[in-house]
Amino acid sequence: MTVKYFIRKFLILILTVFLISLMTFVAFHVIPGDPARLILGTSASEEAVEALREKLGTNMPLTVQYRNWISGFLRGDFGTSIKYRMPVASLMHDRIPVTTLLGVMSLVLILLIGIPLGIFSARVRNTPGEHVLNFINILGISFPNFFLSIIFIWIFGLTLHWFTPGRYISFDRDWAGCLRFMFWPALSVAIPQTAVLVKYVRTAMLEQLREDYVRTARGKGVGETAILYVHVFKNAIVAVVPLIGMIIASVLSGSIIIEQVYGIPGIGKLLISSVTSRDFPLTQTLVVYIAVIIVVINFLVDIVIQIIDPRIRLSDRS
Repeated sequence: MTVKYFIRKFLILILTVFLISLMTFVAFHVIPGDPARLILGTSASEEAVEALREKLGTNMPLTVQYRNWISGFLRGDFGTSIKYRMPVASLMHDRIPVTTLLGVMSLVLILLIGIPLGIFSARVRNTPGEHVLNFINILGISFPNFFLSIIFIWIFGLTLHWFTPGRYISFDRDWAGCLRFMFWPALSVAIPQTAVLVKYVRTAMLEQLREDYVRTARGKGVGETAILYVHVFKNAIVAVVPLIGMIIASVLSGSIIIEQVYGIPGIGKLLISSVTSRDFPLTQTLVVYIAVIIVVINFLVDIVIQIIDPRIRLSDRS
């Protein structure tokens, strides 16, 4: 990876983050109506509305408002939540670890299930096993994660009592109980993305199996298992890496709904709560925070691709 490529990607990252923050800020300020009046309601006195305008800073010019907001955002000062009457940073600090745990567990399940199944699907091509896996894969892609959540809660929560729906267990209080509870929402998030990964890995593996080096290896007497897992997978995984960034973004966005369904006190549930309560400072911060995380992840994926794929390095030098 060249320094020039890294600098170019980093500058694009900075520009993207700036545009996200600007568009989010503008979007919240072009909403019809006065934010202070929307929050307090039509029955509030003009004095109360004016006091809230002063507190929110909405009585200042838009350029000043944006400058104050973005400078505070960069310092980690996200303002004060109107609903919770406490700093937005404190609210996020308590919930980020919860969402992170859900995301990591989901991603681990996706990779541990999706990659082996994708390889196996390529191995059993043109057999009845391939048709069975394709059917299961179609089901996995077809069912949205919130529908799977309802099924899991009904079967494993309310019927079999393997976990208690809506009763989140803190990791600090009982780490084993927390992992048992979080397994089901993580599985709900993971299944659709696992199906996507299986299909992608299978396609990449089949493309590699048609390459000349595979025929050469077979001619030398190399076993099919060694060809598949040592030679083919090593080259196919390069094509799969870009998908990981999209999967992580999908996991993060899917967690917003899943946290609400399972009653998990994470960033997603906090975002929905802030939207329904018209908590503009909190909503605006969370939207930008989630978008920035997705942009940074895609930036890191691009860097990883540059490192592991020599073809891109050569084309970049040329």
